[in-house]
Amino acid sequence: MATPSTANRPTPERIFTLMNAFQNTEALKTGIELDVFTAIAEGANTPPLLAAKTSASERGLRILCDYLTIMGLITKENGRYGLTDESALFLDRRSPASLVAVTGFLGSRWHKKNTEALTEAVRKGGTAGTQGDNRKPQDEVWVAFARSMAPLTIPAANFIAELIDCSEGKPSRVLDIAAGHGMYGITVAKKNPNAKIVAVDWPSVLAVAEENAQAAGVSGRYTTRPGSAFETDLGSGYDFVLLTNIFHHFDVPTCEKLMHRVYAALKPGGKAVTLEFVPNEDRVTPPAAAAFSLNMLVGTDAGDAYTFLEYEKMFANAGFAKTTLHPVTGMPQQVLISGKPE
Repeated sequence: MATPSTANRPTPERIFTLMNAFQNTEALKTGIELDVFTAIAEGANTPPLLAAKTSASERGLRILCDYLTIMGLITKENGRYGLTDESALFLDRRSPASLVAVTGFLGSRWHKKNTEALTEAVRKGGTAGTQGDNRKPQDEVWVAFARSMAPLTIPAANFIAELIDCSEGKPSRVLDIAAGHGMYGITVAKKNPNAKIVAVDWPSVLAVAEENAQAAGVSGRYTTRPGSAFETDLGSGYDFVLLTNIFHHFDVPTCEKLMHRVYAALKPGGKAVTLEFVPNEDRVTPPAAAAFSLNMLVGTDAGDAYTFLEYEKMFANAGFAKTTLHPVTGMPQQVLISGKPE
């Protein structure tokens, strides 16, 4: 009698892994908080050396580093740890591309609390938190965002600057809506010495953007308009309006309302530049962009990750004749360029 094959039988391993996935988050966050990746890069590559460098226990560091090795973030050979290409680039605090600051926002209690209430959010169809309307200020959340997330902007900010031909140095007026840390507008100003930036956000958030503009040496061409993007006088006659990671916070009518304001602020022939997570029409690919919808479910009243066809329709309803899509290499987001007719 033949023995039934078990090669293709389902196992519970994926379920166990997913149920314990929170450990991955905490292990990475702890590695960053203890500066384990930087310490390894500087030669502290064994538990005793790491303990001396970080003032944590040898046992704790051994178990943590073994776990980070299992996660694929560090290597281990003959009892010595090393960095992967990925962790050397993004998790060594000395690297110009270091992303360690993002834990201040992505690892915040606000994110965790919202996600822990996912069941209630699914039942409700929106966040179970106390405030999910991002047309209203949340200084604690968005100041943390502004102070933490700037390093993540570099590839997309440089890409946007190339798309709008900053290297040509043409005089340009640029409106940066929901500017946050301000790095998108600041990058445009750095690449184009004849660009003048106007940033819109809540006053406490703009204070961070102004600090960054000062540090970048462009504060003389950087002004602000504090307040809501839906209510503040935006001005007019802009060559470009930057809309980076804002539409996913709102439902379609609210997005269209904002885009009508953008249309009015642009001069004829001006362009709206949107940076967003844009899933395919199946809404499950590519994974990073499609999965972002869950963030919006737990964190907002009605936000979503919209498809290109949805954006195209919203922007057309606001008066824009054509919208084109431009993938950002190595990033989960894409840029949409929408032109106002001449």
